Amino acid sequence: MLAPPPPALLEGAALFLDFDGTLVELAETPDAIRVPPALGPLLERLRLRLGGRLAIVSGRALADLERHLPCSGVAVAGSHGLELRLADGTSLPLSAPAGLDEARAEVDGFAAGRDDLIVEGKPLGVALHYRRAPGSEAAVLALMEGIARRRGLRLQRGKMVAELRAPGADKGDALKALMREPRFAGARPLFVGDDLTDEHAFAAAAALGGAGILVGPARESAARYRLASVKAVADWLEAAA
Repeated sequence: MLAPPPPALLEGAALFLDFDGTLVELAETPDAIRVPPALGPLLERLRLRLGGRLAIVSGRALADLERHLPCSGVAVAGSHGLELRLADGTSLPLSAPAGLDEARAEVDGFAAGRDDLIVEGKPLGVALHYRRAPGSEAAVLALMEGIARRRGLRLQRGKMVAELRAPGADKGDALKALMREPRFAGARPLFVGDDLTDEHAFAAAAALGGAGILVGPARESAARYRLASVKAVADWLEAAA
């Protein structure tokens, strides 16, 4: 049974936050989310409270994330760690893998004419959301697994979504890369996230002397603490800020 994190846990910490399912409620489509008006001011208070040791680590592409969230002055990782931009605006270069265009075409063809399947294009991958069509899970996974094998891509599963992406970094790698930056170095990393894609970051935080905080229902996890919902995350962050 994972206990809720105490507000004092942020003392001397570096805070890494997932976005969907952690800071905002999940929605049927990626564009249907609602960002609480209080979120931007809350993140700014946390940034000041932590001396800049704050980062958003999301599965969304950076450009997509920035359409929904003010990220100025905050380190941001997108595409599950394949995109990384520091708080000063310095970015790591992107290099799309061979076979990605063909993979996107296959996914588009599979979803063509179906309103219950949503294709989300990313700079280094393509995701297929089936939240509106849970009965299609087996067919979606079979398709994506086959494409991954043929095209040399990595299959990343999430909550009612399957994503083909470039082999390489994950959210744990993004956390470790940021922890090497001068602003973060020496702090205790805390990662807050809800999805299976966040498990790499929970493990990386623990390995560096910090902890993961699971959001949502209890399950087997590398996290040490748990918050029951997006609202519980907001309440805990407000208390900590």
